[in-house]
This record gives sequence, C-alpha cells and structure tokens, in this order.
Amino acid sequence: MDYLEIEGGHTLQGNVKISGAKNAALPLLALSLLAKNEFILQNIPQVSDISTFIKLLNMLGAKVSLPSSNNTNIIEKTLIFNTQDVHNTKAIYDIVRKMRASILVLGPLLTRFGHCEVSLPGGCAIGARPVDLHIKSLQQLGADIEVNGGYIIAKATNKLQGRDIVFDKITVTGTSNVIMAAALAKGRTKIINAAKEPEVIQVCQALQDAGLQIKGIGTPEIEIEGSNGELLDFKPIHIIPDRIEAGTYLCAGAITNSHICLQNINIEHTESISAKLREIGFEILYRDSLNSQSIEILPMSRPAKAFRITTTEYPGFPTDMQAQFMALSTQCNGSSFIKETLFENRFMHASELQRLGANITIDGNVAQINGKNELIGADVMATDLRASSALVLAALVAKGISRIHRIYHLDRGYEKLEQKLNALGAKITRLQE
Repeated sequence: MDYLEIEGGHTLQGNVKISGAKNAALPLLALSLLAKNEFILQNIPQVSDISTFIKLLNMLGAKVSLPSSNNTNIIEKTLIFNTQDVHNTKAIYDIVRKMRASILVLGPLLTRFGHCEVSLPGGCAIGARPVDLHIKSLQQLGADIEVNGGYIIAKATNKLQGRDIVFDKITVTGTSNVIMAAALAKGRTKIINAAKEPEVIQVCQALQDAGLQIKGIGTPEIEIEGSNGELLDFKPIHIIPDRIEAGTYLCAGAITNSHICLQNINIEHTESISAKLREIGFEILYRDSLNSQSIEILPMSRPAKAFRITTTEYPGFPTDMQAQFMALSTQCNGSSFIKETLFENRFMHASELQRLGANITIDGNVAQINGKNELIGADVMATDLRASSALVLAALVAKGISRIHRIYHLDRGYEKLEQKLNALGAKITRLQE
C-alpha cells in the first residue's frame, strides 16, 4: 500500500494546471448509456474513481477506445465510448462497493432498458448519504423498485412517465440521476429543489446540445421534455475544470504563504473559495483571456486572519473544501469556526490534524480551530478523499517529516497530486509500506 512522505517548510512557486472535474466526469460517463452514437468525452481526469466507473461500463457491455492519432480536433485525455451494444443491466457489488457514484447508472439503465439491478453503493465513510431520494423520485416516474439482497431492483414495464418531482432536500447525484432518467421518459418532467452545482449544469447542457428540450438549467426548477425512448445523438463534451482541485491548490498557496498560479480553471465556479481566502487576507488575482482563465494567489506580509465557514450547496461554500480550510485555519491567528451542514461524519480528519499539533475542538457539527499553531511532522492516516488533501496541506508546513497513509483515498480524486506539488517546490515522495 502506498503512502506519502512529506518534508515540510518549503515555499511554493509556479504554475499548476487544473484537471477535469471528477464529479462532472462521473455523471457524464453514466450519460453515455443514453447515446446512439459514439460518445466523446474530453479532459478526463486520470484518477481511480474514473477508472472504476469505466470498468463498470465495460462490465455492462460498453466499448471504450482512444481517438485515432490523425484526428487533430480531439485533444489529449479523450476517450470514445460506444454503448450501442450494452446488454447487461446489472451493476454488481464488486464494482459498485468501491464508489458511491456508481448509483448514477440507475437512472440511465432504467430509462433505456426498462429494468436494472444496481448494488447499493460504497465509498468514503463521511456519512450515510442514503439513496432513498433516488429511489423515491424514480418511483414517482413510474418505476417499481424494491431493495433485496443488497441490490436496488428497478422495473418500468411501460417506460418512465414524466412527472413533477420534489426533492425533500437538495441532492447532486439524485438530481443528475433523475435528469438522465427523464431524458428518455415519455412527456415532461419537472424537478423542484434541484441541485445547481456546475456538474449538474454540464449534464443538462450535454442533453440540450443533443437536442433535448430543457428549461431552467442552473436554477432550482428544471423542466425536461423526454425523448420517449429514443436514444440521443451527443456532441463531444469537454469536462469542466475541477473546482475542488483548484480550491485545494489555492489552499496550498495560502497555507505556505506562496505565490502560485492556477491554470485551466473556471473563475465563477471558485468564487466562494476565493472570497473566503480574501477574507483571510490573501490577494487573489483573476486572468480572463479569450481561451482560458487563471487565478493567482499572492503571499502576504501580515498574519492570516481567523474565519468562519458554513458549508452549503452551490453557490455556497462547498463541503468538499472544509477539510482543506481546517488545515489552513491552523496557520491563522485566532479562533476559526467551521460548521458542517451537509454530512454528519465529516470531521474525521480533525483527530489526524491534532496528531500534527493542531488545536481543534469538535462540538456536534461545529469545529473550533485555535491558531496559529506550529505543526510537527508525524504519521497520520487518511480517512476519506478530502481529508487526505487536508493532511497533505498541513504536512507542507509541518516541521520535519510527515507520512500520510491510506492515500488510495487521495488517488480517487486528485490527478498526480505529488507531481504537481513537487513541480511547485514541495518535497513529497510516494513510497510503499
């Protein structure tokens, strides 16, 4: 099993290119099941969650290929998916247990074939994240669903029928699942209290570009006119930049008080993160050219200020960034407070940060971090994807050597993290236990 050995205390400098968004790529991979043509996906991040999902598509019967070398219009990190011969509609436990996002095949398989079996998902242990919202909404579209033997068994004998769907709470994967199910349904589906995340928007835009009528993209109410079972003709899709990866590198610049530039980003998608860094005292510069956008974070001579964060749905502060900001708060003067409102078990990294010397108190869903602390290198253990990156950030400023274990969590969502940080001046080595 791999682990990272990090020598702290080095200033960072330079440019880092942000990869495609894992959380946008996963529903788009599921969307390929609705294609009647070759489904071309560009800017695919090279992370293990993507590899796992592609294995799932392969097991269902999808064929995956690289673009021909003489096609100069297709850029790097591109794959072509052919799902015309998909015949298997059972997503087995051995694959699905590795990642919760596997539930995203439920809607596409059901709406295309009228039946499917999908294992209850696994993944990071950051809370229950039940699939009941997915099941309830698909039942409202006319599906018969039972959970038996650890599998969601779904049938829609007479095709799914468009209906009004009201989510009791905002769910990103639930919204994407219903959108994809409604795409081939008969009639109009209206989703109320829909997620507004950029990753959901990209699914809607891809369907719209394929000829589907969709209203309210990026709003809490989305209307979809289904194709009545007809598969769709998709245009090539370029995956949006990963706003969480971008935020993580901004925190790397902040915690080490360094000057770094992030390239291949979407400024709008990172606004809540940039705003919080400005509040702490950092200067954030935007560069917006015709073909690309970039963000710079500049070092500052005055002490970083403590802050308050409450995680919430987009466009609010993302839950996937609270661990990284907890690490950053150890280097801010005063008491910082982080309130986690979306997941009930997402402070597991706090105890590992305490091993490095952080002063953290947890009271329910609120964490108080008292800084500034001198962190000392130690052996720590990653508990989930974003906790892994928080430990890396803390190790960058810890005195001496830190070793971060169970980094398979890290590999699920960050492409070549140690290579990118080393190119900025960090001292990180990947070793084996």
